[in-house]
Amino acid sequence: MKLATLKDGSRDGQLVVVSRDLGTAHYATGIAHRLQQVLDDWGFLSPQLQDLYDSLNAGRARHAFPFDPRQCMAPLPRAYQCLEGRASLQHATLECQVRGTELPEAQRRTPLLQQAASDGCAGPCDDLVAPSEAMGIDFGAGLAAVTGDVLRGSTPAQALDGVRLLMLANTVALRSLEPQERERGQGPLQSRPATAFSPVAVTLDELGAAWVQGRVHLALQTSWNGRKVGLFDAGEGMDFHFGQLIAQACQTRHLRAGTIVCSGPVGQKDGTRGYASIAEKRCLETLQDGQPATGTLQAGDTVRIEMKGRDGQNLCGAIDQTVAVLAESPA
Repeated sequence: MKLATLKDGSRDGQLVVVSRDLGTAHYATGIAHRLQQVLDDWGFLSPQLQDLYDSLNAGRARHAFPFDPRQCMAPLPRAYQCLEGRASLQHATLECQVRGTELPEAQRRTPLLQQAASDGCAGPCDDLVAPSEAMGIDFGAGLAAVTGDVLRGSTPAQALDGVRLLMLANTVALRSLEPQERERGQGPLQSRPATAFSPVAVTLDELGAAWVQGRVHLALQTSWNGRKVGLFDAGEGMDFHFGQLIAQACQTRHLRAGTIVCSGPVGQKDGTRGYASIAEKRCLETLQDGQPATGTLQAGDTVRIEMKGRDGQNLCGAIDQTVAVLAESPA
């Protein structure tokens, strides 16, 4: 099934069920008001939502209305926890090559994870807001899993059983701030504005045969100012699958229902079919030409991230953001 959260003036919005073709929606009020309620009681509430979803797709839902992704918040507007993983080694490998070093073997064996902001996730059409263009605004096209409760010490296979929903993610980064944070000996904080998520979150059955061992083998498409800059199989771009990411997160603690685990930018190995972040493109240009030629995002730029199923239909709706800066860039 497909679920979304509509803006209603509150912090957590109103849960709706969305039809498979993303054409219509129906309020889930009689079942649950918010997605977190469903995640907390998945076994009892999700079958009721599935019945409503089936009725909506069959044209039997009595109070269906046109679905407008511009009215959506993030499916989970506030999460108890959000983790940004590095499922793809492409970016880290390119950074090491630029510096003339090798990627540490430990990073090849174990996925990196870092805490991300979860108190306010961005909606799919919310502005991508940054204080200044000089901060090196970058997009990060990837996926995110929303979990149920996952026990401490779960194996990757057990962790996969905890995945409830999948959605698209734009893990925004302010690249010029990253070196400053490293110099202070801290992880990314100011350099990570709110992550944006697709209007719709989907259950794994919606993926069908495209869901294989914790990876989604569908084309992830990214456009910058209307120009396609990335189109490649998201599953092939993930060196670590979601089970490995989640298992790494719960080695020493339980994960509670409503945890979001992002893949980070899903890079494509040789760059021939585009890139998932500007940083990857700039690294490739530096390796080829000695310096990067591609700039970072500017005020008014647009970023669109979407994924289509094997039937050609849009799976989760699109993240469609416009860059808005709070101050003029220095002269």
